[in-house]
Formats: sequence, C-alpha cells, structure tokens
Amino acid sequence: MPITQILEKNARLYADDTALVEIVPKSDTKPSSWREYELVETGNGQIYRQEITWKQFDEKANRFANLLISRGIKKGDKVAILLMNCMEWLPIYFGIMKTGALAVPLNFRYAADEIKYCLDLSESNALIFGVEFLDRVDAVRNDFKTVKDIYYYGDVCPDYALNYTELTKAQPSDSPNIEITDEDDAAIYFSSGTTGFPKAILHNHAAIYSACVTENKHHGQTKDDVFLCIPPLYHTGAKMHWFGSFLVGAKSVLLKGIKPEWIIKTASDEKATIVWLLVPWAQDILDAIDSGAINLKDYDLSAWRLMHIGAQPVPPSLIKRWKQHFPNHQYDTNYGLSESTGPGCVHLGVENIHKVGAIGIPGYNWKVRIVDSDRNDVKQGEVGELAVCGPGVMKCYYNDPEATAAVLDNGWLYTGDMAMMDKDGFIFLVDRKKDVIITGGENIYPVQIEDFLRKNDAIKDVAVIGLPDHRLGEISAAIIQLKPGVKCTEEDINQFCKELPRYKRPRKIIFADVPRNPTGKIEKPKLRQIYCGESVVKAQIEG
Repeated sequence: MPITQILEKNARLYADDTALVEIVPKSDTKPSSWREYELVETGNGQIYRQEITWKQFDEKANRFANLLISRGIKKGDKVAILLMNCMEWLPIYFGIMKTGALAVPLNFRYAADEIKYCLDLSESNALIFGVEFLDRVDAVRNDFKTVKDIYYYGDVCPDYALNYTELTKAQPSDSPNIEITDEDDAAIYFSSGTTGFPKAILHNHAAIYSACVTENKHHGQTKDDVFLCIPPLYHTGAKMHWFGSFLVGAKSVLLKGIKPEWIIKTASDEKATIVWLLVPWAQDILDAIDSGAINLKDYDLSAWRLMHIGAQPVPPSLIKRWKQHFPNHQYDTNYGLSESTGPGCVHLGVENIHKVGAIGIPGYNWKVRIVDSDRNDVKQGEVGELAVCGPGVMKCYYNDPEATAAVLDNGWLYTGDMAMMDKDGFIFLVDRKKDVIITGGENIYPVQIEDFLRKNDAIKDVAVIGLPDHRLGEISAAIIQLKPGVKCTEEDINQFCKELPRYKRPRKIIFADVPRNPTGKIEKPKLRQIYCGESVVKAQIEG
C-alpha cells in the first residue's frame, strides 16, 4: 500500500484529532515561520507550540502536491527537501509523493558542494529549502544540473525562489488523485556519508509501507500512543520509527532541541508514551538526573512506557543506569540501514532486555545471515559480515550499478557490518568491516574496546581508530571524551584497560571530543583525518 493512502485514511477516520505537535523552546531559534506558532507560558519558561489535525495534515500535503503539479512536476520526477525539523516537513514529504514524484530528503549538515552533489546525483527536478540554508543554496544554485524550481519556506523569500507559504495557500486542498502502486518509486535517501560523498538509495512504496508495519509490530503502537520525535526527519531512523504511530493515527510531537531538561519536560507536558533517543541524549539525561539538574519529581512521566535506542551499539551499563531511574520502562534497541528502509531489520525486542548488548534477532518479516568473505555462512559464534533480506531492502543505489552489485545479491543486502550470533540466536554487532584494525596480524574490533571503555564512570563517549605504525601496521588509539568536571589521566585509563587482553589495549590515549553525525554515528573518517596526519604518524614512529 502506498503510504499516501495511510495519510488519507487517517484524515477520514480521525479528521479532528491531533496529528502533529511542534515544540520549539524559546531559548532556541525562532521557528522558520514563527507567526503560525503560539507562545506558551509554562512553569519552566516559554515555548513556541503549534499543532495540526490529520485533516489539516492531509490538506497541507494536497496543496503542495497540486502546486508541484501546476509547475510541471509529474510521476517519476524528484523533489528534494532541505529543511530542519518543522511542522511543514512531513506534509511536504507526503505532498511530493502524492504527485507520484520521489521525495529526496537531504541532510541538514550538508555543505554547499554536498547539496549540489546530491541534487545532481538524484537528478532532482525541484528543491524546497528553509532559512537556515540560504547561504549554502545561494552559493551553488546557478550550478544545479536538473533543478528547475526552487521553493523557499520562511518569512523573507529570496528573489530567485518561489514562496512556498503564499503559493500553497492558493492551491486546492483536495487530493490530486494520481494513481500510485506499491512498485512505484517513492523516495531517494542518502547514506550517512561517513565514507565520503553519500550514495543515493532508491526505495519503492512497498518498502516504505513495510517499515510502517515492522515498526508497529515491534512496539505495538495504538491510537492512544504519543510519540516524541527528536532526531532529524531527513533520515530513515526518525521517520520510520514515527511510521509505527502514523499507521494507527496516533499523535506525534516534534521537539526542536536536545537539552535533557527539554526532552523530559516535553515528555511530561505532552504525555509522551514512546521516546526514541540516541545514546548521547540518553547519557545526558542520566547525567542531568544524577547531578540534580533534573528532579524527576517535578514531572509527570507516568504515561511514558517505552524508551528505545538505535543508530549505534548501546552500552549495557547505560540501560542498567536507565532502569534504575525508570524501572517501569520497556526498552528496545533497533538495528537498520537506510538501505533497509531504516531500523527494524534486526531488533532486540522489549521482552529480551536480559540480552542488552546484542542488536537482537531478525525483525518482523526479515531474515539474516552472517557470512565469510566468500559469502558462505560462518559457524555459530564466529565473526562474519551481517546480511539481511526482507521487504524493506532498497531497489538499488540510484545511478550506481557498480556499488549496487557490491552489496545486493539475490535479494540479500550485505551490510558491511561485522557481527556474530550467540547460542541463543541473538546477534551482536562487532564492527564495521572497514573499521577493523589489523595490528601485528591480529584483528581488533573497535566496538568491543569502545564498549569496554564506556564502563568507566569517567568516560562520556569514546571512539577507537587505527593509527599507522611502522612495525605493527596499525595500532589502536582511543579518543576519549570525559564527563564534564571529571578528572582522569592516561595512566588511569591504562590501568583500567588491564582487564583487556594485551593486544586489545589502546596503544594511544587521546582526550578530546568525539564527533557524531545527526543520527548518532561516530564520524571516524573525521577522526582519522585529524589524528592520522603526518605529525601524528611521525610521533608514533618516533615514540
């Protein structure tokens, strides 16, 4: 079923029920079109708040669809979205798909050259962007190969763009009634870009609908649930988790802000039942509780039933701490890729909290294999590459048959992630194939060392990378981000690591921030660029 039909069903059945709420803390930047928001006085400051019903959601999507069609957009065209999370994001996304065109969400951290690269690679015919991207779009707008129309969402429209707000108001709010099938192309997403310029991932409507079903099967969303969405909507992670609530017409809240106090306050005020967090945000919340910055007695969190985490391995120690403060919460973790329509091809399951540390078991309607370099199954307990097969596997990397052939084979998607399966059938992520460090002939999996180091109470975040070494080929280096105000020395870390086998102990300790992308993944290429320069290599050799 094309997911545009789900929106239309919700608009029929739940016309006047709240579909989306947007919360913008007043301490943050004003919303792009702030006049549409109500400034609300609360006991803990002020917020900008706006909400729309399912009928309004559908009408907004229809108006944008009709505008695009009036400007020549047709089935099979591509329309790119370059917006921060905002109330208009999802209606725009659905409006594009109602025309039969493909939605092309762009990462809000892209530099100007990356924006141009992705628009050209996807052969996008139109772009809609927000005020935050004026400088970047202006720098490359004359160089786009296929973009004909540029739409602007914000208060002061540049002279080269079309005013989204004014033009959509003049359009009819009824559906354009374009025939769309499950096999029609629906969207192009981009890989996270941690390995250079991103690849364009093509999905059809059947794959995206399958994400709605999988997420709902895993977490049992009902009409009464309230989903608090914080991560960026351009990524499959946030949107596909929202899809479980979308499928049943439940209310969702978009929060612009990741401060622990705002997450807890919004969960309390909006009676959120499901909150999806990234590891750093969960850690920040726990640190704020432990430091006294957050007093849980000041909030009503009785509705909150599920906290789940994705996008990266989850330290068991984090969940142990979480359950101490929130003993009644269900917990789940999810594994997925944009190539598998986001999270859910592997998930832990709320009933399997005793297996925290694993990414889990095959998700609903999914199969998995762990294979060697020849793509033969490895024995149980051995490390190999994780492969997944299911209804959400991408069609291809758009305009890149060579890259497609490297990862797709007979319906199986070879993820590039190294994993192992225990005797109970639970899968543990070991590392990315490209991140494995080979030192003196021994394979070192950085994730294993990172998980060990996170047990240290002084450490907030850690990344392990390989540095060149003239004798061993590579040595492991741990970039360690300490908790605020905590003192810890290299000697302390080395002493802590004595529990590790000698060959797994980091040979170099670096105290610095650990960069992560908006979906929570450690940006290891950036770290290699910083620490594998000539001066670092020279220091290693001389040391």
